[in-house]
Amino acid sequence: MNEQELTGLLSDLIEKKLALPDAFERIRESVFRVTDLGYANLDHHRELRHGLCEVIYGEGKTLDQLMTIMANLSGSNRCVLATRLTEEKIVSLKKHFSSHRANEAAGTFTTYPPEIVRPKNGQKFVAIISAGTSDLKVAEEAVEVCIAMRVPFEKIYDIGIAGLHRLLNKLKNIQSASTIIVVAGMEGALPSVVGGLVGCPVIAVPTSVGYGASFQGLSSLLGMLNSCAPGITVTNIDAGFSAGFAAARIYNEMRKNENTLS
Repeated sequence: MNEQELTGLLSDLIEKKLALPDAFERIRESVFRVTDLGYANLDHHRELRHGLCEVIYGEGKTLDQLMTIMANLSGSNRCVLATRLTEEKIVSLKKHFSSHRANEAAGTFTTYPPEIVRPKNGQKFVAIISAGTSDLKVAEEAVEVCIAMRVPFEKIYDIGIAGLHRLLNKLKNIQSASTIIVVAGMEGALPSVVGGLVGCPVIAVPTSVGYGASFQGLSSLLGMLNSCAPGITVTNIDAGFSAGFAAARIYNEMRKNENTLS
Protein backbone atom coordinates (compact mmCIF):
# COMPACT_ATOMS: atom_id res chain seq x y z
CA MET A 1 0.00 0.00 0.00
CA ASN A 2 1.23 3.49 -0.83
CA GLU A 3 0.17 6.93 0.44
CA GLN A 4 -2.32 7.48 -2.38
CA GLU A 5 -4.03 4.13 -1.78
CA LEU A 6 -4.23 4.72 1.98
CA THR A 7 -5.64 8.23 1.47
CA GLY A 8 -8.31 6.84 -0.87
CA LEU A 9 -9.22 4.11 1.60
CA LEU A 10 -9.58 6.56 4.49
CA SER A 11 -11.65 8.92 2.33
CA ASP A 12 -14.02 6.08 1.42
CA LEU A 13 -14.31 5.20 5.10
CA ILE A 14 -15.10 8.81 6.13
CA GLU A 15 -17.64 9.16 3.31
CA LYS A 16 -19.18 5.82 4.34
CA LYS A 17 -18.51 4.29 0.96
CA LEU A 18 -16.66 1.55 2.80
CA ALA A 19 -17.63 -0.31 5.97
CA LEU A 20 -15.18 -0.40 8.87
CA PRO A 21 -14.64 -4.21 8.73
CA ASP A 22 -13.89 -4.00 5.01
CA ALA A 23 -11.45 -1.13 5.55
CA PHE A 24 -9.70 -3.05 8.32
CA GLU A 25 -9.43 -6.12 6.11
CA ARG A 26 -7.88 -4.10 3.27
CA ILE A 27 -5.37 -2.53 5.63
CA ARG A 28 -4.57 -5.91 7.16
CA GLU A 29 -4.00 -7.44 3.73
CA SER A 30 -1.65 -4.65 2.66
CA VAL A 31 0.09 -3.09 5.65
CA PHE A 32 0.42 -6.31 7.61
CA ARG A 33 0.78 -8.58 4.61
CA VAL A 34 3.74 -10.93 4.75
CA THR A 35 5.14 -12.96 1.88
CA ASP A 36 7.69 -15.52 3.03
CA LEU A 37 9.37 -17.12 0.02
CA GLY A 38 11.81 -19.12 2.13
CA TYR A 39 14.82 -17.24 0.77
CA ALA A 40 13.16 -13.80 1.09
CA ASN A 41 10.61 -12.19 3.40
CA LEU A 42 9.01 -9.36 1.45
CA ASP A 43 8.13 -5.98 2.98
CA HIS A 44 4.90 -4.80 1.32
CA HIS A 45 4.59 -1.80 3.64
CA ARG A 46 7.85 -0.06 2.78
CA GLU A 47 6.49 2.31 0.14
CA LEU A 48 4.14 3.84 2.70
CA ARG A 49 7.05 4.39 5.10
CA HIS A 50 9.83 5.36 2.68
CA GLY A 51 8.15 6.56 -0.49
CA LEU A 52 9.55 3.65 -2.52
CA CYS A 53 8.69 -0.02 -2.61
CA GLU A 54 11.30 -2.42 -1.23
CA VAL A 55 14.27 -2.24 -3.61
CA ILE A 56 15.73 -5.53 -4.79
CA TYR A 57 19.50 -5.91 -4.55
CA GLY A 58 20.15 -8.11 -7.56
CA GLU A 59 23.73 -9.17 -6.96
CA GLY A 60 23.94 -12.70 -5.59
CA LYS A 61 20.34 -13.59 -6.42
CA THR A 62 19.44 -16.13 -9.09
CA LEU A 63 17.25 -15.09 -12.00
CA ASP A 64 14.36 -17.20 -10.66
CA GLN A 65 14.64 -15.54 -7.25
CA LEU A 66 14.68 -12.10 -8.87
CA MET A 67 11.63 -12.79 -10.99
CA THR A 68 9.65 -14.28 -8.11
CA ILE A 69 10.46 -11.43 -5.73
CA MET A 70 9.70 -8.80 -8.36
CA ALA A 71 6.43 -10.46 -9.37
CA ASN A 72 5.25 -10.53 -5.73
CA LEU A 73 6.24 -6.93 -5.01
CA SER A 74 4.94 -5.43 -8.26
CA GLY A 75 1.33 -6.58 -7.82
CA SER A 76 -1.32 -3.94 -8.59
CA ASN A 77 1.07 -2.34 -11.09
CA ARG A 78 3.50 -1.23 -8.41
CA CYS A 79 6.83 0.38 -9.26
CA VAL A 80 9.66 -1.90 -8.13
CA LEU A 81 13.35 -1.13 -8.62
CA ALA A 82 16.07 -3.77 -8.84
CA THR A 83 19.74 -2.78 -8.72
CA ARG A 84 23.16 -4.33 -9.37
CA LEU A 85 22.00 -6.50 -12.24
CA THR A 86 24.06 -8.11 -14.97
CA GLU A 87 23.16 -7.53 -18.60
CA GLU A 88 21.98 -11.14 -18.86
CA LYS A 89 19.54 -10.70 -15.98
CA ILE A 90 18.21 -7.46 -17.46
CA VAL A 91 17.58 -9.16 -20.82
CA SER A 92 15.62 -11.95 -19.11
CA LEU A 93 13.60 -9.54 -16.97
CA LYS A 94 12.64 -7.57 -20.08
CA LYS A 95 11.03 -10.69 -21.51
CA HIS A 96 9.10 -11.40 -18.32
CA PHE A 97 7.70 -7.94 -17.48
CA SER A 98 5.91 -6.01 -20.23
CA SER A 99 5.87 -2.66 -18.40
CA HIS A 100 9.44 -1.82 -17.46
CA ARG A 101 12.37 0.55 -17.61
CA ALA A 102 15.84 -0.92 -18.07
CA ASN A 103 19.09 0.98 -17.62
CA GLU A 104 21.98 -1.24 -18.64
CA ALA A 105 24.55 1.44 -17.79
CA ALA A 106 23.25 1.58 -14.21
CA GLY A 107 22.55 -2.15 -13.95
CA THR A 108 18.94 -1.45 -12.94
CA PHE A 109 15.48 -2.64 -13.91
CA THR A 110 12.15 -1.07 -12.88
CA THR A 111 8.65 -2.49 -13.24
CA TYR A 112 5.73 -0.12 -13.92
CA PRO A 113 8.03 2.91 -13.97
CA PRO A 114 6.52 6.36 -13.42
CA GLU A 115 6.98 9.11 -15.98
CA ILE A 116 10.25 10.99 -15.70
CA VAL A 117 9.74 14.30 -13.89
CA ARG A 118 11.67 17.17 -15.45
CA PRO A 119 12.28 20.32 -13.38
CA LYS A 120 10.17 23.29 -14.42
CA ASN A 121 11.18 26.95 -14.09
CA GLY A 122 11.87 27.71 -10.44
CA GLN A 123 11.06 24.17 -9.30
CA LYS A 124 13.35 22.41 -6.87
CA PHE A 125 15.31 19.49 -8.28
CA VAL A 126 18.17 17.13 -7.57
CA ALA A 127 21.37 17.74 -9.53
CA ILE A 128 23.36 14.58 -10.24
CA ILE A 129 26.96 15.46 -11.09
CA SER A 130 29.71 13.13 -12.24
CA ALA A 131 33.41 13.95 -12.41
CA GLY A 132 34.13 11.73 -15.40
CA THR A 133 32.52 9.40 -17.90
CA SER A 134 33.90 6.41 -15.99
CA ASP A 135 31.72 7.43 -13.03
CA LEU A 136 28.48 7.23 -15.02
CA LYS A 137 27.45 3.76 -13.82
CA VAL A 138 27.21 5.02 -10.25
CA ALA A 139 25.60 8.32 -11.25
CA GLU A 140 23.00 6.53 -13.38
CA GLU A 141 22.06 4.33 -10.43
CA ALA A 142 21.21 7.51 -8.51
CA VAL A 143 19.21 8.74 -11.52
CA GLU A 144 17.06 5.60 -11.53
CA VAL A 145 16.23 6.06 -7.84
CA CYS A 146 15.06 9.62 -8.53
CA ILE A 147 12.89 8.37 -11.39
CA ALA A 148 11.34 5.61 -9.27
CA MET A 149 10.63 8.12 -6.46
CA ARG A 150 9.14 10.69 -8.88
CA VAL A 151 11.74 13.32 -8.09
CA PRO A 152 12.77 15.91 -10.71
CA PHE A 153 16.46 15.81 -11.52
CA GLU A 154 19.09 17.16 -13.87
CA LYS A 155 22.21 15.32 -15.00
CA ILE A 156 25.47 17.26 -15.25
CA TYR A 157 28.19 14.87 -16.39
CA ASP A 158 31.93 14.97 -17.00
CA ILE A 159 32.85 18.18 -15.19
CA GLY A 160 35.80 16.95 -13.11
CA ILE A 161 38.31 19.40 -11.66
CA ALA A 162 41.00 18.60 -14.24
CA GLY A 163 39.01 20.98 -16.46
CA LEU A 164 37.59 23.42 -13.94
CA HIS A 165 36.08 25.61 -16.67
CA ARG A 166 33.57 22.83 -17.38
CA LEU A 167 32.27 23.07 -13.83
CA LEU A 168 32.12 26.86 -13.92
CA ASN A 169 30.18 26.75 -17.19
CA LYS A 170 27.46 24.77 -15.37
CA LEU A 171 27.55 26.80 -12.16
CA LYS A 172 24.17 28.48 -12.69
CA ASN A 173 22.47 25.08 -13.10
CA ILE A 174 24.28 23.67 -10.10
CA GLN A 175 23.39 26.59 -7.84
CA SER A 176 19.72 26.26 -8.83
CA ALA A 177 19.49 22.74 -7.38
CA SER A 178 17.93 21.99 -3.99
CA THR A 179 20.11 18.94 -3.39
CA ILE A 180 23.26 17.83 -5.19
CA ILE A 181 24.80 14.38 -5.65
CA VAL A 182 28.46 14.51 -6.65
CA VAL A 183 29.99 11.28 -7.98
CA ALA A 184 33.76 11.14 -8.33
CA GLY A 185 36.67 8.71 -8.30
CA MET A 186 40.43 9.30 -8.50
CA GLU A 187 41.31 11.71 -5.64
CA GLY A 188 37.62 12.57 -5.03
CA ALA A 189 38.11 16.35 -5.01
CA LEU A 190 35.01 17.42 -6.94
CA PRO A 191 32.57 17.40 -3.97
CA SER A 192 34.83 19.80 -2.07
CA VAL A 193 34.81 22.24 -4.98
CA VAL A 194 31.03 21.99 -5.41
CA GLY A 195 30.47 22.20 -1.66
CA GLY A 196 32.28 25.52 -1.56
CA LEU A 197 30.05 27.00 -4.27
CA VAL A 198 26.54 26.08 -3.08
CA GLY A 199 24.40 26.37 0.03
CA CYS A 200 22.20 23.30 -0.45
CA PRO A 201 22.87 19.74 0.83
CA VAL A 202 25.71 17.98 -0.99
CA ILE A 203 25.93 14.19 -1.05
CA ALA A 204 29.34 12.90 -2.15
CA VAL A 205 29.72 9.46 -3.69
CA PRO A 206 33.24 8.03 -4.04
CA THR A 207 33.70 5.57 -6.89
CA SER A 208 36.18 2.76 -7.39
CA VAL A 209 37.50 4.51 -10.52
CA GLY A 210 41.21 5.29 -10.54
CA TYR A 211 44.73 3.96 -10.82
CA GLY A 212 46.58 1.81 -8.29
CA ALA A 213 46.94 4.38 -5.51
CA SER A 214 43.18 4.97 -5.55
CA PHE A 215 42.83 1.58 -3.81
CA GLN A 216 39.47 0.77 -5.46
CA GLY A 217 37.88 3.99 -4.22
CA LEU A 218 39.42 4.22 -0.77
CA SER A 219 41.43 7.32 -1.71
CA SER A 220 38.36 9.18 -2.97
CA LEU A 221 36.36 8.06 0.08
CA LEU A 222 38.99 9.39 2.51
CA GLY A 223 39.39 12.58 0.47
CA MET A 224 35.65 13.26 0.65
CA LEU A 225 35.51 12.47 4.38
CA ASN A 226 38.33 14.96 4.91
CA SER A 227 36.75 17.67 2.75
CA CYS A 228 37.52 21.25 3.69
CA ALA A 229 34.08 22.32 2.48
CA PRO A 230 31.69 22.05 5.47
CA GLY A 231 28.54 19.98 5.62
CA ILE A 232 29.25 17.40 2.91
CA THR A 233 27.66 14.00 3.49
CA VAL A 234 29.61 11.01 2.14
CA THR A 235 28.18 7.62 1.13
CA ASN A 236 29.92 4.29 0.74
CA ILE A 237 32.04 3.57 -2.35
CA ASP A 238 29.97 3.20 -5.56
CA ALA A 239 26.74 3.74 -3.55
CA GLY A 240 24.69 5.55 -6.19
CA PHE A 241 21.50 4.01 -4.83
CA SER A 242 22.12 5.32 -1.31
CA ALA A 243 22.85 8.81 -2.61
CA GLY A 244 19.77 8.85 -4.83
CA PHE A 245 17.55 7.68 -1.99
CA ALA A 246 18.94 10.26 0.45
CA ALA A 247 18.53 13.07 -2.08
CA ALA A 248 14.96 12.00 -2.84
CA ARG A 249 14.11 11.99 0.87
CA ILE A 250 15.51 15.50 1.26
CA TYR A 251 13.58 16.71 -1.78
CA ASN A 252 10.30 15.13 -0.64
CA GLU A 253 10.67 16.63 2.84
CA MET A 254 11.27 20.07 1.30
CA ARG A 255 8.16 19.71 -0.84
CA LYS A 256 6.12 18.55 2.16
CA ASN A 257 7.21 21.59 4.16
CA GLU A 258 6.36 23.91 1.27
CA ASN A 259 2.87 22.43 1.00
CA THR A 260 2.37 22.80 4.76
CA LEU A 261 3.39 26.47 4.71
CA SER A 262 1.19 27.24 1.71
